[in-house]
Amino acid sequence: MKKITVIGAGNVGATAVQRMAELEMGDLVMLDIVEGIPQGKALDLMQSAPLMEYDSHIRGTNDYNDITGSDVVVITAGVPRKPGMDRKDLLKINSNIIKDVCTNITEYAPDAVVIVVTNPLDPMTYLASRVLDMPDNRVFGMGGMLDSTRFATFVAMELGCSVKDISAMVIGSHDNLMLPLPQYTTVSGIPITELMDEDTIQELVDRTINGGAEIVKYFKNGSAFYAPAASITHMVESVIRDSKRIMPATAYLKGEYGYDGVYAGVPAKIGREGVEDIIDLKLSDKQKELLTKSVVNIQSSIELLELE
Repeated sequence: MKKITVIGAGNVGATAVQRMAELEMGDLVMLDIVEGIPQGKALDLMQSAPLMEYDSHIRGTNDYNDITGSDVVVITAGVPRKPGMDRKDLLKINSNIIKDVCTNITEYAPDAVVIVVTNPLDPMTYLASRVLDMPDNRVFGMGGMLDSTRFATFVAMELGCSVKDISAMVIGSHDNLMLPLPQYTTVSGIPITELMDEDTIQELVDRTINGGAEIVKYFKNGSAFYAPAASITHMVESVIRDSKRIMPATAYLKGEYGYDGVYAGVPAKIGREGVEDIIDLKLSDKQKELLTKSVVNIQSSIELLELE
């Protein structure tokens, strides 16, 4: 059976473990630095197994030795942005966490495919790839998957149709400079540009861009975790089962879209080796301009990391 590790036993990490266990994707390790939390949540999930009928074994731990032999490692560890904290503050705090996590992955699970979820996601994925010192295709981020499922949700709500028929595409950075692509967002193969007017589409685009903030506003003290966990599960499944699904992922660009040496959200083929191919979409001039702003923003964050 495959072995999947999730580092970080907060809402996102623990919910992802639950979803993957229920799909019997493999044996699961949930690691956290806080003693007792991963152990307690793992035991709680194991006690759910007889009723939910899954045979995946779940282990909670504070010891990195337990991740040895992992096929996939998901990094959710990190702190959320708090009031009064600017982008540089968040980068510094979470970069230290990522460095420590990735140093341990290098020692105990060097052959794993690594999926980064920690924010700010694009520069954290870049940092993880540099610390891990493994092929860039084996390290990628979750951002585009989450943003796209939010876009798909809002399209379904607007059209009153099944979400099962919708395929959405969002590229760029995992922040307010992300770029939803209406011409590549379809309902049973029909682009939404054929199903609704420009003003309605723009409303859905804007809501997608602010999708995370909308949930934070409701929670007041917390952020989304069900949809992020579902996004993680979708990506891990494509790796574990070598499905080679095409989905948005924060991938390392080597000339695609005109950029090199940066991680950004793009459609990618995900399989056993991680990112196995990147699809270079045709964009309008306006979309190219917006994508440039998005990538420049990612690059500026990366420069802050390199100055530390």
